[in-house]
Amino acid sequence: MGGDLPLDYYDRILIAIAASLGGGVIAGVTTVVGFQAGLLAGAIVATVFVYDAMFRNPPRPVPSPRAKATAIVWHAFLAVLVVLTCL
Repeated sequence: MGGDLPLDYYDRILIAIAASLGGGVIAGVTTVVGFQAGLLAGAIVATVFVYDAMFRNPPRPVPSPRAKATAIVWHAFLAVLVVLTCL
């Protein structure tokens, strides 16, 4: 194996989610906490990572000039429809 595998931000998020759920399962099995309580704690920690990936730092596509032009044309079309409806 020898090569370094570069991990993207979202790869690290997926690893953190799996690690928190796995840690909750391990804590639930090996301690007196109880399996369901350990899994719940792991799920709560995983929820923080999911929230961060979806809402605080969501993946965004690279904007293209064609996409910008399409958005402008669509909004102009909607504006014309609104004006014609109001007349």
